[in-house]
Amino acid sequence: MLRLGSTGAAVAEVCARLAHLGLLTDNSGTAVATNIYDEHVVDAVRTFQQERGITVDGLVGPETFRRLDEARWQLGDRVLSFTAGHLMVGDDVTELQRRLNQLGFNAGRPDGIFGPAADLALREFQRGVGVSADGTCALDTLRAFERLSRSVVGGDSGALREHASLASLRTGIADKVIVIDPGESVHPELTYAICVRIEGRLAALGTQVLLTRPEAPVERKTQTMHAKFANDMDANIVISLHLDHVESVKPNGISVYYFGSPSGGNQSTGGRILAELVNEELTKRTDRKDCLIHPRTWDLLRFTQMPTVRIELGYMSNVGDAKRLTSEAFHDAVAEGVVAALTKFCSP
Repeated sequence: MLRLGSTGAAVAEVCARLAHLGLLTDNSGTAVATNIYDEHVVDAVRTFQQERGITVDGLVGPETFRRLDEARWQLGDRVLSFTAGHLMVGDDVTELQRRLNQLGFNAGRPDGIFGPAADLALREFQRGVGVSADGTCALDTLRAFERLSRSVVGGDSGALREHASLASLRTGIADKVIVIDPGESVHPELTYAICVRIEGRLAALGTQVLLTRPEAPVERKTQTMHAKFANDMDANIVISLHLDHVESVKPNGISVYYFGSPSGGNQSTGGRILAELVNEELTKRTDRKDCLIHPRTWDLLRFTQMPTVRIELGYMSNVGDAKRLTSEAFHDAVAEGVVAALTKFCSP
């Protein structure tokens, strides 16, 4: 974990990547080369985190460093291909997905992950333009894109496909598979208790519910593992619940997050619609502050292939929130609100 005051080669590498992105420069706009994690680096890291839709804390841990690595790749910098179990990830993959979707090939949501959908779409494109359909995005494929870009201008067919996918979900709540994720929280027993209440209410409606809670601390799972679980189970929807704790006692209220870039562009339409419904139902049933809905690119939101929302139920560091979060009446209200939102989301 790199932070204010850190020094060394790792800091120099982070600073070089920030400078390459134009986030770490001097007053004349010249890239800054340094191996000292000072206030300027903290500000640059915060800006990068905000742009990428991840937690803004000014620290460089595994997630931020991984996102910095992804950001350095532009389409054409490397050869892209699909490898099961070791997916290529980066900004170049995002651009490839966008181009394929704009041309009418279903490369999936432009999330920067080279998965099976992108592989199939790339091979279909290659067959259509007469290059080797080997699923490898190399020089000949890039040249084909360049030729077409001069004559083809269109919308994003991926958005149309997502709307069609949403329509297929609107057959009622009873036939759905929903993953409930008690996310990492300062008091996991509280989030789990709420998840159990949601599970019980959904089961009564005929919904199949899957919980992602690990059996033991040594089996603690990451967001990516939870996303893989949901994808492997072919779930229809994912709901992740969290409680927060910060140094200040002031932050309070409920907020809901869905996959999307804070700067606009890529987003999950289904996730946004579901987030709006969840936020509406929860704020209607509780007296907690409405902190609205927000796009983010956290791993669980990004790697899941179905509508997914992350619900921040409040802050244990705030006296008012903490009192409600430990109340069974509040747990019931949250469960009722989430189930009501899911029912509306799946209604014909």
